[in-house]
Amino acid sequence: MATMVGNEGDINHVVKNPIYLEHDTIAAYDSCIEHLDDTALSAQIATFKGDHLQHLHVLNEMARELGIEPPGEDDTVTASERAIRHEDAIPASKAFFMKAHQDEQRHRVWMETTAKT
Repeated sequence: MATMVGNEGDINHVVKNPIYLEHDTIAAYDSCIEHLDDTALSAQIATFKGDHLQHLHVLNEMARELGIEPPGEDDTVTASERAIRHEDAIPASKAFFMKAHQDEQRHRVWMETTAKT
């Protein structure tokens, strides 16, 4: 599937949208590393993951310089809330989005609690 990220007219979205993609890519690399038995392959994937961690760091710095709040748990909570209410969502997808929403709420509570300690 082709992405439209990078074609936005607003610099805020040009910076914010790739942050979502970097998070997704990092998670995908983590999953891949976890499932690989070959240490050489895992090491190479870890190198790629490191590149994306650096991209994410730079994008977050750019977001701060532009006064943009980088996307985080609040964004994923909002996205799942909207998906649950989407008029075209079938019962199975609504159930998935409800579970995702509950996960995201749990993640947000943990992050907020942990940040305070």
